[in-house]
Amino acid sequence: MHPPSRLLRLSAPVELLSLVVLLVNVAFLHQEAVASVIGPLHGCAYLIALIAAAREAGPDRTVTLLAVIPGIGGMFALRRLTAPARTAPH
Repeated sequence: MHPPSRLLRLSAPVELLSLVVLLVNVAFLHQEAVASVIGPLHGCAYLIALIAAAREAGPDRTVTLLAVIPGIGGMFALRRLTAPARTAPH
């Protein structure tokens, strides 16, 4: 299996980090400016990770289904793509 694309490797962590920033802002900071900047960034990172995962998935559609999970789906898809292939027990 080939390594995941650079697009997925960059967008998945941005998706997760931006979600963390948004949640911290909602919980503690309550800064409208942070939400107005990070919110669209998170949305774009989510869509880019989803599209990149769908392009990488090939016959394994589990990667695409994992990428649909908001916030952490990109990281799950990335992990699934980089995990060593499992063999069936004999």
